[in-house]
Amino acid sequence: MKGAGMQARYLLLLIGFNVCWAGTYSAFKDLKQWLQPGEVVTLRYTLAALLLLAGWPLMRGPTPRGAALGRTFVMGVLVFVAAPRLQVIAAQAGQAGDMSVLVALEPLVTTLGAALILRERVPANRWTGFLFGMLGVALLAQVWRPDFHLAGLGVNLIFISSFFCEAAYSVMGKPLIARCDFLKVTTLALAGGVAVNLVLDGPATLAAAGRMPARGWLEMAYLAAVCTAAGYAVWFAAMRVLPVNAVAMTVFMQPFAGALIAIAWLGERPHWGQLWGGLAIALGLLLGLWRINGGSPPPGPPRRAC
Repeated sequence: MKGAGMQARYLLLLIGFNVCWAGTYSAFKDLKQWLQPGEVVTLRYTLAALLLLAGWPLMRGPTPRGAALGRTFVMGVLVFVAAPRLQVIAAQAGQAGDMSVLVALEPLVTTLGAALILRERVPANRWTGFLFGMLGVALLAQVWRPDFHLAGLGVNLIFISSFFCEAAYSVMGKPLIARCDFLKVTTLALAGGVAVNLVLDGPATLAAAGRMPARGWLEMAYLAAVCTAAGYAVWFAAMRVLPVNAVAMTVFMQPFAGALIAIAWLGERPHWGQLWGGLAIALGLLLGLWRINGGSPPPGPPRRAC
């Protein structure tokens, strides 16, 4: 029962962080008036890396070394450089409605990666939850409307390719945190991504940040501290006791929460699809996470050697 209680607490934490992550889209929209997309990515992850590096002396577990360190850096470049930049390219060339539908594929991509690479078993109730989650996202986007249409195939493939990059955080990260301290893995992955981002946009980001007002810095602090440093660390912490497919399923909370935040923050008009979509997503989460089965046994304490 103690294990089940811990799993439930982590699932609630993840659902809460997915609500926070849903707010990033509204923050990005507001930050556009001061920062270019690459500058947002660079500044956000640089601040998050600095926060985690400040806490490095308090991290007591094994540090990734050798091949593990190399995999950590590769994971960081995929997740904190490639994924956000691919999403920016697709978002600029496509439509918001397209992206809101395609995002439903992200937890599915992560789950398939865990099944194929980590040999996780995905139970039937999780697949049922995925179906209801994808139905809910389709209702949120009102795919039946005459004015809804998916953009070109190339744009959609670019956006979907970002999911494979983001899936690396779970699929590559789970074996790493079985042997290394999960906070150190998060910190070093961020540091690797930041090094590449600084090469790409460092000088421009520094100049733009100097002109950004207090409101922009508050939004950036939210993105860096809550959505990145805390959020990505909690994601790894949850994966120590939960299968990847259960952790990935909580992402379905983002489209619904994002729609509500856009209504409250940006003044967008509500519609009935948001109600029915929200109910379908809630039902999907309930069905999919009712029993946490499948996956592999939770790893024990990290080994001394990493």
